[in-house]
Amino acid sequence: MRAYQVHSPGTQAILAELRPPRPQAGQLGVRIGACGLNFADLLMQRGEYQDTPEAPFTLGMEIAGRVEDIGAGVSGVSVGDRVAVFGGSGGLAEYGVFDAARAVPVPDAMSDIDAAAMQIAYGTSHVALEHKARLQPGETLLVLGAAGGVGLTAVEIGKLMGATVIACARGPEKLQAAKAAGADHLIDAKTEDIREAVKALGGADVVYDPVGGDQFEAAFRACNPEARILIIGFASGDVPRIKANHMLVKNIDVLGFYWGGYLKFRPEVVTDSLAQIFAWYEAGKIKPHVSNVLPLERVEEGLELLRSRASTGKVVITPTP
Repeated sequence: MRAYQVHSPGTQAILAELRPPRPQAGQLGVRIGACGLNFADLLMQRGEYQDTPEAPFTLGMEIAGRVEDIGAGVSGVSVGDRVAVFGGSGGLAEYGVFDAARAVPVPDAMSDIDAAAMQIAYGTSHVALEHKARLQPGETLLVLGAAGGVGLTAVEIGKLMGATVIACARGPEKLQAAKAAGADHLIDAKTEDIREAVKALGGADVVYDPVGGDQFEAAFRACNPEARILIIGFASGDVPRIKANHMLVKNIDVLGFYWGGYLKFRPEVVTDSLAQIFAWYEAGKIKPHVSNVLPLERVEEGLELLRSRASTGKVVITPTP
């Protein structure tokens, strides 16, 4: 089988020919139809991600495909079933083995591409906004990086939860993608003062920040009392310093959030969330915005779209279309 492998941190990953692995007890062997790319893949390739496996390893965190083999002790799944799995790695390959406990049935109406695109992006936003930040109907949600893979889902889910959504992104094209996802107000991070623009709209009750850097600082200063700031990631490459005295004065909560971490200590938070997300999909309330679909031999092109922030939605690789 072909797999896109990292042989040592900081080096270029390569498309390698490997012997297909066999599932062990509690695992599924899956023929991978689609794998979503994430900014974490770039960090993992550099050895900078918090859950980077020991090299050599195959990149690719979230997949969808068809079960081809079942390890001992697995029940409730049959060969031929379609599943979506957050494996953490191993997805950029034609075949992979994954823990059966992480597999979620894929509805008949959902393509592999949509199923692969939904898990991290929608799961991150749903758990962050509902479970972590306790977003309430009528509150104002500010989404930074609102045209990225997770940013668009935060706009979409924020609207489903009854919030007024302010979308912040760079340039008119990206802002139009956020508007199409349901944003009520748009801020161009290239040309506008984020702090002043948000304050003119009444301030933010919840901030969803996958960007960091100067945008975090601007959003922090535009928060209302008792606001909650969700730290999702640092796509800007700049990890901001948090002024604890300002948190104290305005009673602001700054909340670190890592979706995949819940699989280690409260997996039901993730599985319950995915059940809700897939139900919304089946009801026609949400659909992932996939901006690029590429074959396995073009993985590096897909990663560059993330690296340069040139995508306007999810980038998905199809190892076995």
